[in-house]
Amino acid sequence: MKIKIDDVTHPTVIAFVEEHMRNLNLLSPPESNHYLDLDALRKPDVTFWSVWEGEEVIGCGALKELDAMSGEVKSMRTSSNHLRKGIGRQILQAIIDKANERGYQNLYLETGSMDAFYPAQKLYKSFGFEFCKPFADYVEDPNCVFMKIDLRGKDL
Repeated sequence: MKIKIDDVTHPTVIAFVEEHMRNLNLLSPPESNHYLDLDALRKPDVTFWSVWEGEEVIGCGALKELDAMSGEVKSMRTSSNHLRKGIGRQILQAIIDKANERGYQNLYLETGSMDAFYPAQKLYKSFGFEFCKPFADYVEDPNCVFMKIDLRGKDL
């Protein structure tokens, strides 16, 4: 398994991200989907990671800068054929490491509130994320939950 910073131009990565967007569209109504599309994932304020096993993309995740002191976890996904292998944990750790390297004090995320998103919520909680109010441009939404971790003084 190899995790790397990616420019989101490889056809296999593009297909993986497009499948991620399709899956989210099946789970949540359009107004509750806040994923970054391919163009947004390529912007300078976003760092994107892909996880490879041989020629197969098996996971991804991204870090979006909100401001000089905070970032947002985006585009977390593990291939359904590779669940419970620690891929999500590795991606999230890479994101947290980069956030710490940048000196962020806070790291936020938005995810779904439905049962399908409970494994993701469990992962985030295991790293110390806690539920919070909407941040940035988000608004209260029954289909979304918002989480935050204070990175100051934490060695994750």
